[in-house]
Amino acid sequence: MIEVGEVADIIKKKGDNHIMNDEETRNHFLEELSDVLMYFNDVMLCYSISPEELKNVYLQKHNKNIECW
Repeated sequence: MIEVGEVADIIKKKGDNHIMNDEETRNHFLEELSDVLMYFNDVMLCYSISPEELKNVYLQKHNKNIECW
Protein backbone atom coordinates (compact mmCIF):
# COMPACT_ATOMS: atom_id res chain seq x y z
CA MET A 1 0.00 0.00 0.00
CA ILE A 2 2.01 2.88 -1.33
CA GLU A 3 -0.38 5.51 0.03
CA VAL A 4 0.81 5.09 3.63
CA GLY A 5 4.38 5.44 2.41
CA GLU A 6 3.47 8.67 0.64
CA VAL A 7 1.94 10.07 3.84
CA ALA A 8 5.05 9.08 5.81
CA ASP A 9 7.26 10.60 3.13
CA ILE A 10 5.52 13.97 3.41
CA ILE A 11 5.92 13.90 7.19
CA LYS A 12 9.59 12.96 6.86
CA LYS A 13 10.49 15.42 4.10
CA LYS A 14 8.29 18.40 4.97
CA GLY A 15 7.86 18.10 8.73
CA ASP A 16 5.12 19.15 11.09
CA ASN A 17 5.51 22.88 10.54
CA HIS A 18 4.92 22.69 6.79
CA ILE A 19 2.00 20.32 7.18
CA MET A 20 0.39 22.65 9.70
CA ASN A 21 1.20 26.01 8.08
CA ASP A 22 1.89 25.60 4.36
CA GLU A 23 -1.36 25.34 2.41
CA GLU A 24 0.12 23.47 -0.56
CA THR A 25 1.88 20.92 1.66
CA ARG A 26 -1.21 20.51 3.82
CA ASN A 27 -3.45 19.93 0.80
CA HIS A 28 -1.04 17.33 -0.59
CA PHE A 29 -0.84 15.64 2.82
CA LEU A 30 -4.64 15.54 3.14
CA GLU A 31 -5.01 14.17 -0.39
CA GLU A 32 -2.62 11.30 0.37
CA LEU A 33 -4.27 10.70 3.73
CA SER A 34 -7.62 10.49 1.92
CA ASP A 35 -6.15 7.78 -0.31
CA VAL A 36 -5.20 5.83 2.83
CA LEU A 37 -8.71 6.22 4.19
CA MET A 38 -10.26 5.05 0.90
CA TYR A 39 -8.03 1.98 0.86
CA PHE A 40 -8.86 1.29 4.51
CA ASN A 41 -12.58 1.55 3.75
CA ASP A 42 -12.23 -0.78 0.75
CA VAL A 43 -10.49 -3.38 2.93
CA MET A 44 -13.28 -3.20 5.50
CA LEU A 45 -15.90 -3.66 2.78
CA CYS A 46 -13.98 -6.48 1.12
CA TYR A 47 -13.77 -8.47 4.37
CA SER A 48 -17.20 -7.50 5.74
CA ILE A 49 -15.76 -5.69 8.75
CA SER A 50 -18.34 -3.48 10.38
CA PRO A 51 -17.43 -0.20 12.06
CA GLU A 52 -18.73 -1.67 15.32
CA GLU A 53 -16.51 -4.74 15.03
CA LEU A 54 -13.46 -2.62 14.32
CA LYS A 55 -14.32 -0.22 17.14
CA ASN A 56 -14.46 -3.08 19.64
CA VAL A 57 -11.10 -4.47 18.59
CA TYR A 58 -9.60 -0.98 18.52
CA LEU A 59 -10.76 -0.25 22.07
CA GLN A 60 -9.39 -3.58 23.32
CA LYS A 61 -6.03 -2.83 21.71
CA HIS A 62 -6.05 0.74 23.00
CA ASN A 63 -6.74 -0.40 26.55
CA LYS A 64 -3.97 -3.00 26.31
CA ASN A 65 -1.53 -0.36 25.09
CA ILE A 66 -2.52 2.04 27.88
CA GLU A 67 -1.77 -0.66 30.46
CA CYS A 68 1.75 -1.04 29.04
CA TRP A 69 2.48 2.66 29.53
